[in-house]
Amino acid sequence: MKKDYYEVLGVDRGADETAIKTAYRKLAMQYHPDRNPGDSEAEERFKEAAEAYEVLSNADKRQKYDRFGHDGLRGQGGGPGFTDINDIFSHFGDIFGGGFGGSIFEEVFGGGGGRGRSRGRRQGVPGSDLKIQLHLTLEEVATGVEKTLKVKRQTTCESCDGSGARAGTALEECAVCHGSGELQQVSRSLFGQFVNIVPCSNCGGEGRVVKEPCPDCHGDGRVQGEKTIKVKVPAGVSEGNYIPLRGQGDAGRKGGPAGDLMVYIREKEHEEFIRQDDDVMHNLVVSYADAVLGTEVEVPTLSGRARVKIEAGTPAGQILRMRDKGIPHLNSSGRGDQLVRVHVYVPRKVSAKERELLESMQASEGFQPGNKEEKKSFFGRIFDSLS
Repeated sequence: MKKDYYEVLGVDRGADETAIKTAYRKLAMQYHPDRNPGDSEAEERFKEAAEAYEVLSNADKRQKYDRFGHDGLRGQGGGPGFTDINDIFSHFGDIFGGGFGGSIFEEVFGGGGGRGRSRGRRQGVPGSDLKIQLHLTLEEVATGVEKTLKVKRQTTCESCDGSGARAGTALEECAVCHGSGELQQVSRSLFGQFVNIVPCSNCGGEGRVVKEPCPDCHGDGRVQGEKTIKVKVPAGVSEGNYIPLRGQGDAGRKGGPAGDLMVYIREKEHEEFIRQDDDVMHNLVVSYADAVLGTEVEVPTLSGRARVKIEAGTPAGQILRMRDKGIPHLNSSGRGDQLVRVHVYVPRKVSAKERELLESMQASEGFQPGNKEEKKSFFGRIFDSLS
């Protein structure tokens, strides 16, 4: 199973273009093959980061991925799937150019010295993403549906308006980072000197600390609550797809931005149908007489009931196709079909009269398997129905 692109780059789902670019650049430097000679795991991480960046840096692909996950990129060119490291270098070489103070090779192996850049003080700590499961029937999948969800989550404390400080008091400047929210860590290696900028551990990167905590949220800026949210589910989704709802996750600590709510789709088991991609399968049981003589029967569909014709001489196992009675295609027009598999009912007990009739049929040449050509035709009808 493919990894989540946001997790690969280590960014949240609301990350802007600059954050995504910076995260990719950092990983590419860390797992660059020249820095990890002979390390196949580092090379794989390097490729994963390149694939994630290729999708998340493209507005159209990112929108499809955010809405439908990896399935949304199927057939859309999502994920470059590089097998040659040089392909990644040529495709993403510009990412390490202007705007970042020189190429990756200069910074890692040259005299760049790892010049640090201040990222600025954090405005609170971002809230966590939440994940919930939404169970749908096949009928709801086929038509699309709007659902109302009740979500338990961390909400902004009203008493302190999310600051975490008691009403009437102010936040104080952090004595460790002096309000910058960051600390510099200098390290030396064979590749030169590196300066890492990390969030201040004392204030969590905020630059300020709470002197008198709010009595309701105890300085966190959040309290436990519940919210009713509506989500629109498009027709054609499938098990494992998810819908991101921006800013509907946990509120951030001390005024930080809220996380996202990820609504994962689950399909309920259906009494009449089995889903096969965008087709649905229905098992139909007919009597032996109906299979031999032919008949017309009513079958359920996702949109009601419809009649289907059973031709005379229909063998057990044959599949009848009802066009456009399946699930709509998620990323294109049209929809799947409904497949009707024919099963012939064989009674366990028969009356004396029925046995007499069956014995006479058993002795009749017309009820005996014929020559090879007839047998070939019999099985050919079954295989043709599967194609």
